[in-house]
Amino acid sequence: MDASEEPLPPVIYTMENKPIVTCAGDQNLFTSVYPTLSQQLPREPMEWRRSYGRAPKMIHLESNFVQFKEELLPKEGNKALLTFPFLHIYWTECCDTEVYKATVKDDLTKWQNVLKAHSSVDWLIVIVENDAKKKNKTNILPRTSIVDKIRNDFCNKQSDRCVVLSDPLKDSSRTQESWNAFLTKLRTLLLMSFTKNLGKFEDDMRTLREKRTEPGWSFCEYFMVQEELAFVFEMLQQFEDALVQYDELDALFSQYVVNFGAGDGANWLTFFCQPVKSWNGLILRKPIDMEKRESIQRREATLLDLRSYLFSRQCTLLLFLQRPWEVAQRALELLHNCVQELKLLEVSVPPGALDCWVFLSCLEVLQRIEGCCDRAQIDSNIAHTVGLWSYATEKLKSLGYLCGLVSEKGPNSEDLNRTVDLLAGLGAERPETANTAQSPYKKLKEALSSVEAFEKHYLDLSHATIEMYTSIGRIRSAKFVGKDLAEFYMRKKAPQKAEIYLQGALKNYLAEGWALPITHTRKQLAECQKHLGQIENYLQTSSLLASDHHLTEEERKHFCQEILDFASQPSDNPGHKIVLPMQSFAQLRDLHFDPSNAVVHVGGVLCIEITMYSQMPVPVHVEQIVVNVHFSIEKNSYRKTAEWLTKHKTSNGIVNFPPETAPFPVSQNSLPALELYEMFERSPSDNSLNTTGIICRNVHMLLRRQESSSSLEMPSGVALEEGAHVLRCSPVTLEPGANQITFRTQAKEPGTYTLRQLCASVGSVWFVLPHIYPIVQYDVYSQEPQLHVEPLADSLLAGIPQKVKFTVTTGHYTIKNGDSLQLSNAEAMLILCQAESRAMVYSNTREQSSDAALRIQSSDKVTSISLPVAPAYHVIEFELEVLSLPSAPALGGESDMLGMAESHRKHKDKQKTGHCMVTTDHKVSIDCPWSIYSTVIALTFSVPFRTTHALLSSGTRKYVQVCVQNLSELDFQLSDSYLVDTSDSTGLQLVPLNTQSQQPIYSKQSVFFVWELKWTEEPPPSLHCRFSVGFSPASEEQLSISLKPYTYEFKVENFFTLYNVKAEIFPPSGMEYCRTGSLCSLEVLITRLSDLLEVDKDEALTESDEHFSTKLMYEVVDNSSNWAVCGKSCGVISMPVAARATHRVHMEVMPLFAGYLPLPDVRLFKYLPHHSAHSSQLDADSWIENDSLSVDKHGDDQPDSSSLKSRGSVHSACSSEHKGLPMPRLQALPAGQVFNSSSGTQVLVIPSQDDHVLEVSVT
Repeated sequence: MDASEEPLPPVIYTMENKPIVTCAGDQNLFTSVYPTLSQQLPREPMEWRRSYGRAPKMIHLESNFVQFKEELLPKEGNKALLTFPFLHIYWTECCDTEVYKATVKDDLTKWQNVLKAHSSVDWLIVIVENDAKKKNKTNILPRTSIVDKIRNDFCNKQSDRCVVLSDPLKDSSRTQESWNAFLTKLRTLLLMSFTKNLGKFEDDMRTLREKRTEPGWSFCEYFMVQEELAFVFEMLQQFEDALVQYDELDALFSQYVVNFGAGDGANWLTFFCQPVKSWNGLILRKPIDMEKRESIQRREATLLDLRSYLFSRQCTLLLFLQRPWEVAQRALELLHNCVQELKLLEVSVPPGALDCWVFLSCLEVLQRIEGCCDRAQIDSNIAHTVGLWSYATEKLKSLGYLCGLVSEKGPNSEDLNRTVDLLAGLGAERPETANTAQSPYKKLKEALSSVEAFEKHYLDLSHATIEMYTSIGRIRSAKFVGKDLAEFYMRKKAPQKAEIYLQGALKNYLAEGWALPITHTRKQLAECQKHLGQIENYLQTSSLLASDHHLTEEERKHFCQEILDFASQPSDNPGHKIVLPMQSFAQLRDLHFDPSNAVVHVGGVLCIEITMYSQMPVPVHVEQIVVNVHFSIEKNSYRKTAEWLTKHKTSNGIVNFPPETAPFPVSQNSLPALELYEMFERSPSDNSLNTTGIICRNVHMLLRRQESSSSLEMPSGVALEEGAHVLRCSPVTLEPGANQITFRTQAKEPGTYTLRQLCASVGSVWFVLPHIYPIVQYDVYSQEPQLHVEPLADSLLAGIPQKVKFTVTTGHYTIKNGDSLQLSNAEAMLILCQAESRAMVYSNTREQSSDAALRIQSSDKVTSISLPVAPAYHVIEFELEVLSLPSAPALGGESDMLGMAESHRKHKDKQKTGHCMVTTDHKVSIDCPWSIYSTVIALTFSVPFRTTHALLSSGTRKYVQVCVQNLSELDFQLSDSYLVDTSDSTGLQLVPLNTQSQQPIYSKQSVFFVWELKWTEEPPPSLHCRFSVGFSPASEEQLSISLKPYTYEFKVENFFTLYNVKAEIFPPSGMEYCRTGSLCSLEVLITRLSDLLEVDKDEALTESDEHFSTKLMYEVVDNSSNWAVCGKSCGVISMPVAARATHRVHMEVMPLFAGYLPLPDVRLFKYLPHHSAHSSQLDADSWIENDSLSVDKHGDDQPDSSSLKSRGSVHSACSSEHKGLPMPRLQALPAGQVFNSSSGTQVLVIPSQDDHVLEVSVT
């Protein structure tokens, strides 16, 4: 082994550093295998498992193989890892025992002793086997003997530290296997050494970091230690881990700076607080800036030096990781942080030095990124680099202002001296950029060399930045740079160029709702417009600024005074008006109409009071305030009647206007509300909850971009309407805040007036609100006189006084003295005159103006009502009482309908709570003084009563019952009821059974009156009766007039009893009671009660030698289904027409239920023969309603009852065999002629003994 002493070369910190592996022993042997070894070692990756639970990584191992020297071994306390030998290899190809004993063994012993002296345990012995040497030497031991000897001598406990490499220079499978085993062992031992030594180094580093609170701790020393670890990771090509080390150093230093700013400073920070003397920017074009690293190591670095070196290392690693856009992001953060850190540490920095450092650093980063990316990548990632362009532009602008390159007269001597000092602080240009034409150093030096060069560089940077911001959609940032450009142009006395950028920025701020930038930009724009002589635009901007509360009071007054000064100047063109929008001058808050419904008649006065909120900071004298009104005539003029207007217009008369929008139309308040909903996702297998969250359903509304095409500023050229209809108020002084302004107008022409425009003039300046919204209108109407008559109640009742309201709308007609209404008297309706009647006179707004007594004069045909004097467009109201006579005509005997006396009255049924009230119309013709035509009105009266009558019998005694039903809602008092025979029959007497003279009848209730008929001679066939009863409302006091009684006429026919029918049921023989299911005997006894009368003389009467007789048909019917009639249930009998003549009929019936059962009904009919004169007139209804009637051919008087059925009072029969032939008819006897003496009789029926189910009928 060659152990010659040679000086160690200095460590070169480049990215080519590799882990050091020393080689001892046969150097020629190592030299022969080195090419293959260096090529094969990094080919296969190895898994590197590290401590502290860090994730394993696959790495490719490379090594720097150097000759073993004792000087390479680290001494105690040396923390350098780059020069640390991680593994020591001894190479030998000794095959001879003698050679081994003579030289190799001693050399190995010496080598191991040196390693042990330096506590190095990472070593490996490689024995190379060569077949060629074995053939040349015959006395060599077998290979295993040498290997065993070496293992026994040096590897007793670590036999794996000795490996054999067979024929390494041959190309055979055996050689390849040997190489693979050797390389695997080498990689394993290297990784073990890395893990052990790096772990120890990290522990020492961590211990050093934990001592940072001790007084003597030095950040620079710790920086070098942790950077050593970063160098090792970089050497192993673990760039991410290396970057983490620098990030930790960055974070640690930043935290110390923040703590220093909070008052908790470390002693070592004083080294970085020394004044800045060099500001040459970042150096990113070489991997390691050794100059700055050495200054850090010597503790002589400034803050900018430390930050520059730290970022240059981070930049290098990020570029190796192919993350150039993160370099741009970190660079922007670094530059801003350095500015703040210098302020926190209170470092002395010459004016402009920091701007130079930032400008050079921005361009250095951009050029470094451009050097490793192509143009397509740069263009697609502008969003990452545009921030650096913008920051460089901002700093160059600051340098231009500082060095007097933007001033109107150019730089002075002081500015030139400052420029020289700044350029001196840059130092000499670095060699790596000396040959670059567009290096940051050259650009800055050229930009500060002259005014023209500065303008060129600044404009190029500004336009490039604006273009990049615009291309990525950051419009706000582009406009912000444009504002800086506008300020530059204003300094250069080029306001026409500045205006474009200011307008663009203002438009963007208005769209996004930035209040303070809007105010600032408007101030700049006002100055620009003033220089350009844009008077109208300048006044508009001044009005906006005068109303802007983000300005101070003095600034607002200044801009307001600008407007007032211009308005007070004499104009060269007297007719010229400058029209400005009103929203910045004053706001329309509300409007109030008087009258409140905003409706006025022609000639009437309308007051409009508006509330204007002045936004000016001082009182403003306004020459006049004008409201332009648009007049229109409604096409559908029938809707614009006075009645429609008063009913459909607003009642309060107040119109509130929405508050004017803020200086910006789109703000956060105008965005829709968030629609947030919970979201749950469950597992489809077991329905368990997987995830939960919140989603916004209207995100498309919240994040959509606002339209930028429409102008958001109020256009200066507002159109000023000129119309014939205006409302004017002058002069007015508008105080700051709310002001009340009243307009008065007299209506002249009917139509609709719409308030269109509000104008306020201050000299030649007119502030205009172009559209009043919501739409405000008032209506002027011209009305024809009208008469309206309506009842005060829901319905007028006949027979009692009812009040009717007369309403006279004068319209354009003036009621003069002597004007009256002439009413034609109706025949059955009276107009009641009252001395205390008065008429009320109202205005159209329902304000009472006067009242007067009403003079009514009545004659036979005409009633005259004198109207009180009333002006036009007023309303006269008065009430009159009318009375309709409740008389009724004669009706048929069975009718219960009421009739009216007049022949022209009509019957109308109105349903009221389920009952019908008979109504009648009374037409009245009224002559009005304003018209030659008569007005016809119809008053409908309802009869409050409904009356029916009935004939009651008790044997031969007869009674007449009259039922009076009250259908109205009122209660009445009935009195003096009478029933008279209008035919004045002699021998007939009506005896009343009601003894009370007065009787109340309540609403929806009935009262019955009964009279008994008595006669002394044969009564007439029919009886004509008239019922009358007096009535009056029960709730009212005594009426001043007497009311006509209510009358009801009817006729009663065939009321004399001719037949008595008696039925009786007998139980079966041997039984005491009837039983269910047993046949019982029914006996019907029909008895004639009188001799021949006039009513008996009809076609059924037959005459024999001895007496007269008539044919009757009886029918037994049980409608309640209690009895079953067995055998025949009907039959035809010949009944003698003589008093006490009797006919008996026997039949059998069977009770179907047990209990007290009513007897079956027995009906009697007249049996008219077929040769009757009416037999040929077949009744169609009878044919439809009746079953066929079968009659015996031989004229048997007792036809089979089973084939005969009766269903009506008049029956027409036909044979089913001879349809169309004349057949006998049945005629029901009137109820008054037949008396059933068994009506109401019941028979006890007991159940049969063998019934299991008992059914009982209870009636």
